[in-house]
Amino acid sequence: MSEAILQAEQVTFEYNSGDAEPVKALCGVELTVTRGSFTALLGHNGCGKSTLAKQFNALLLPTGGRVLVEEMDTADESLIPQIRRTVGMVLQNPDNQLVSTVVEEDVAFGPENLGVEPHEIRIRVDEALKAVGMYDYRHHAAHKLSGGQKQRVAIAGVLAMRPDVLVLDEPTAMLDPSGRKEVMQTVHRLCREHGMTVMLITHYMEEAATADRVVVMEGGKVMLDGTPREVFSRVSTLREAALDVPQATELCYELHKHGIEVATDVLTVEECVDALITLLEAQHGHS
Repeated sequence: MSEAILQAEQVTFEYNSGDAEPVKALCGVELTVTRGSFTALLGHNGCGKSTLAKQFNALLLPTGGRVLVEEMDTADESLIPQIRRTVGMVLQNPDNQLVSTVVEEDVAFGPENLGVEPHEIRIRVDEALKAVGMYDYRHHAAHKLSGGQKQRVAIAGVLAMRPDVLVLDEPTAMLDPSGRKEVMQTVHRLCREHGMTVMLITHYMEEAATADRVVVMEGGKVMLDGTPREVFSRVSTLREAALDVPQATELCYELHKHGIEVATDVLTVEECVDALITLLEAQHGHS
């Protein structure tokens, strides 16, 4: 049995907006994330996914239920520094996370704040920059980097604090396709080679399709939870929630809907091509 590293137990959360009625963002969320897994969190704006992610590093605390990080309850104020060392968070806009003008100084900022010894900081900074493929840029000016490079430096800054969990809140939303690819390759490598637990919030279905698990939120609740293949095969359910599916899945779904006997559990372009070749070969065999 895989070990639970993040647990949300009947978590509710309300935003208080002054005189108005409080806004319920989370409504009894139950979710367990296992160590070393890669979970994609999906849902349209306002569904509660970012609110849930912020619960896991105690940026927000539940108004009901409880959140456990490696068995530590986020409601215990004395544990919050340790919880934030355990769960590192990377935000959508890397410019909001870059604090120094030089890349290596920026990556050193987090460990310095944790009171890490200078010798150890040097080791951590070099390791973190190598892990995201930015070591050769360590003396560069951070503001002159491309979007994808800035985001990788932002990830390195979190990695240098040695978290067990990396939560990424739409880290590729402001990037071009090559920047998105750079960041996703980095995240997958961290999960695969460093055993890091990853939670990725994304609007890109092709990114979500590469995760181990996809959790879909709707109205502050978990609506779907399973492997990418299981979740994305529920095309009509996802459409009702105003969500897309990967384009390859969409194509095969539409073909099947029009009476063409093609596999519908495809996720990638390659699988779509294989399914169409299989279909054509079967038709050719019957002709």
